[in-house]
Amino acid sequence: MALGFYFDMTRCVGCRACQVACKDRNDLDIGLLFRYAKTYETGSFPKVGMYNYSGSCNHCENPACVTVCPTGAMYKAEDGTVIHDDDMCIGCKACMNICPYGAPKFDEARSIVRKCDACASQRAKGENPVCVDACPSRALDFGEREELIAKYGPDLVKDLPILPDSKLTNPNTLIKAKPCALEEDFRELPT
Repeated sequence: MALGFYFDMTRCVGCRACQVACKDRNDLDIGLLFRYAKTYETGSFPKVGMYNYSGSCNHCENPACVTVCPTGAMYKAEDGTVIHDDDMCIGCKACMNICPYGAPKFDEARSIVRKCDACASQRAKGENPVCVDACPSRALDFGEREELIAKYGPDLVKDLPILPDSKLTNPNTLIKAKPCALEEDFRELPT
């Protein structure tokens, strides 16, 4: 089983409701984000493009963070998601240093690493991750990877110029990309 996120870039308006809902649900301190939303521009006048990207832990098939965790705090759950056991974490940051996506975050107040668990407690009750339900444009979804492909089509991508190459970790985030998001010439816009 491989659970993961779906992100429809053609629907995202960059409102950051997903980011705020995640931050609220996880009671994160200032500066700490498990889900982020960023805006990018491509090209130059007169041919310019703009797109938003909402990212979090990709719940990879081959999670590099799991392979380096010395205590087993970072592990792959039976449902395929990558989970972090806060009680086992010693705060060594090994997972942070190896994750190409920057998903594990150091919580200064607790002196441990924390990360997105795709709202495991919500899902255990049959609910969606909060980021999915918070999106007013319905640009996010979560589920079994093969079901997401069947629902949203086979043209979904895992690689974008703004993201690291997916070959190492095989992320379970599927993206419906705008054509301009596939261009190598991009700039992140300030928030």
